[in-house]
Amino acid sequence: MSAHRSKAVALLIVLAPFATPAADATFTNPLLPSGPDPWIARQGDTYFFMSTRGDRLAIRKTGDLSKLADAREVTVWTPPATGPNAKSIWAPELHRIGASWFIYYTASDDAHNDDAHRGIFVLENTHADPTQGRWTDRGRLRTAHPGIDGTTFEQGGKRYFVYSPYLGPDSVLSIVRMSDPWTLAGEETIIARPDRTWERQGGRQILEGPQFLRGPRGDLFLTYSGSACWSDDYAIGLLSAPAGSDPLRAASWTKADAPVLAKDPENGVYAPGHNGFFDTPGGRETWIVYHANPAPDMKCSARRAPRMQRVGWSASGRPVFGRPEPAGTPRPVPVR
Repeated sequence: MSAHRSKAVALLIVLAPFATPAADATFTNPLLPSGPDPWIARQGDTYFFMSTRGDRLAIRKTGDLSKLADAREVTVWTPPATGPNAKSIWAPELHRIGASWFIYYTASDDAHNDDAHRGIFVLENTHADPTQGRWTDRGRLRTAHPGIDGTTFEQGGKRYFVYSPYLGPDSVLSIVRMSDPWTLAGEETIIARPDRTWERQGGRQILEGPQFLRGPRGDLFLTYSGSACWSDDYAIGLLSAPAGSDPLRAASWTKADAPVLAKDPENGVYAPGHNGFFDTPGGRETWIVYHANPAPDMKCSARRAPRMQRVGWSASGRPVFGRPEPAGTPRPVPVR
């Protein structure tokens, strides 16, 4: 058996042991009682969930997201006692790139646990199962500014990195090319600033938590969270770039005037934000996962709970998010 085929078989064995949900299975939000900055990655029929734990990185693995709460949480990495990535371990993202898994996470220095010393760091694991194997520290990404909430995507055979740097009193969105999954190449371009009223609530001007989404017609979309996370008006906005455009050009991107997912007191949802996206096998469905509070004035605490709902697509190829769905309402699980 070839080495390539052996690795493929090993990956199937690792990811196969989970029972699949019944055709009429449902789930209810929230998925867990706590899980700020949620992230879901899929490999085959297996889903991997991460969220901000503050002092470590942990993964839940499941074949049925309706049973995420039953999945064992595996701590895969703990920070060093001192150094630039010792404190405030936030917003992890798990990506499968080539034959490796990578985790991008935000951290700060133990001696200076403040915004001026926050950055994005990278870990790599060559094991087929990210809950096993050894995570190798690839260091801090050399961004032009301190910042948080890094994400990566590939377009046209090129890899890009987007994050939320601190520029004076503002948090903006900046993009840059990558030469490999832990090395930035070239100059950064600021593609969005907090220039809408809804992005300036809670006493701060903030754009954070960027997430890439490719439309069915090849258009690029980038969601982000605007305003301070402790504000009930924290919400999700949308940037778009037409198919074939250069994502490194600020002029390629157009910002929607209003948030695409915002608080909904009638449905008992406040401060929805810091989302991720995942698709189902074969790309049959697109889903968003995000955190929210169930009541007003709950601020930016560990009580922010992860929720998911299906994303639709308009006739023009734009994502349709709808209203944030109320807790406790049964919904069909993602298709297999």
